[in-house]
Order: sequence, then C-alpha cells, then structure tokens
Amino acid sequence: MSFETILLEKRAPLAIITLNRPQVLNALNAALFGELAAAIEDVAADPEIRVILLTGAGPKAFAAGADIAELAALDADSGRAYAARGQAFSRRLETFGKPVIACINGFALGGGCELAMACTLRLAADTAKLGQPEVKLGVIAGFGGTQRLPRLVGRSAALRLLLSGTIISAAEALRIGLVDEVVPAAELMIRAEALALEIAANAPLAIERTLLAVDSGLDLSLEDALAEEARHFGQTCATQDKAEGTAAFLAKRPATWTGQ
Repeated sequence: MSFETILLEKRAPLAIITLNRPQVLNALNAALFGELAAAIEDVAADPEIRVILLTGAGPKAFAAGADIAELAALDADSGRAYAARGQAFSRRLETFGKPVIACINGFALGGGCELAMACTLRLAADTAKLGQPEVKLGVIAGFGGTQRLPRLVGRSAALRLLLSGTIISAAEALRIGLVDEVVPAAELMIRAEALALEIAANAPLAIERTLLAVDSGLDLSLEDALAEEARHFGQTCATQDKAEGTAAFLAKRPATWTGQ
C-alpha cells in the first residue's frame, strides 16, 4: 500500500505511521485523514501487528493542526460534516483493538493535539508544544477536543487551554496529565519502541479486551462498568491464549501467543 501524505512501516510486532507533510508542519487535510484511516484499517487486519506508533515527519511537528485553507472554506453544514469525519476517525483510532502510542515530536496543536488525545498513550519529546488554539481562529475544537481534554486533565485545566488558546510545554502537559511521559527528543522513538515492545509481549486478545473494557466502562455507573469488566474477563477465559498463558506460568516458561 503506497501513500502520499503518510508513511507506513511495519516491523512486527510494531507498525510506525508517520504523518508526512513536513513542509506544512504535518497539517491535517482531507487527503491525509483518508490515508491515515486506510493505514489504520491495514494494521487492524494484520495479526502480526500488535502496537502502533504514530508520529510526525521532521523535527518541528507531530501535527500543527487542521489545514487552514480547508478550514477557511467551511460553512455551517460543511463544518458539521468536517467535524463529524474527524470525530469518526478519532473514535475508530481509540476503539479498533490495538494500542496506539502518539510520539509527539514537536507541535501538536488543534487537530494534532486532538489526534494525540485519541491515541491510547502519549509520549512527548521535551521540545514538544501542545495546545488547542482554535478560538484564535474563531472556531472551537471539532475533532473531540472539548470532550477528551476534560476527561484527561479535568474540567478547569481543559477550559483554561480551550478558552485561552494557550500553547503549553511538554513539561506542563505532563504535569496536568495530557501526556504520559516526557523524554529527550533524541530518545523519543527509542523509548516509544521499548514501551510498545513491552506491551506487545503480552497476550493480544487480553490487550484488546482491556482496551474495550476501559472504553466501554468509562461513562457507566460503577455497577454497570464492573458487569462490563466481568463480561470481557469471561471472554478472555475462553481463549487459547488464556490456556497458554496459565500453562506457561505454571511450567515457568515463556508464553507463545497465537491471538486465539
């Protein structure tokens, strides 16, 4: 599969997807979103790929936001459709069953920050900058930023960023919980790959069910969320991987996962 706006590299059990429009700081346009969606479906269907790393080309940006030329042309109806497409992709990204680690190598602004928030985990270079500056353009965050940001950092901290349009450092993003880890820029992909391999060493169906259980339970009452957890736990108990994992533990040997 060949792309014009992204790069897809597979090194099982990992895949690395790189947003590849460095000349415009990897701004998110319709073509890039289409190719990114195709790449996600490709890795979703590949049983050898267990964790995905998502980053941006060049040293300056993960993704510096939406393509302003496309944004400028939107009216009420096309704007609603534009936001809905971005939201649908973001929702697919966080629910397709494999962890995605955002490797934030530079600016992650607007839609770029929203894309990172839809990933499972976020690692940032110490030079990264993050923010939701849409209000400076006369619009609001439209790819899920008004909803995911409060869930990650709390209502007040989210509103401070969303209403002021302030761009914050990686260190501040770590302090408020927007990113999970900050590392020197030169070590970003090394650390991300190490974390990805740590995750990929575990049972793939258990990883998938963990992601589904957390996602489905977040907005439920505790009682209903616990029922969801029990349902997913029961489904993992019927897998070959569960039989292999318990047998390997008792035999004091490494497990061999089949994803079945």
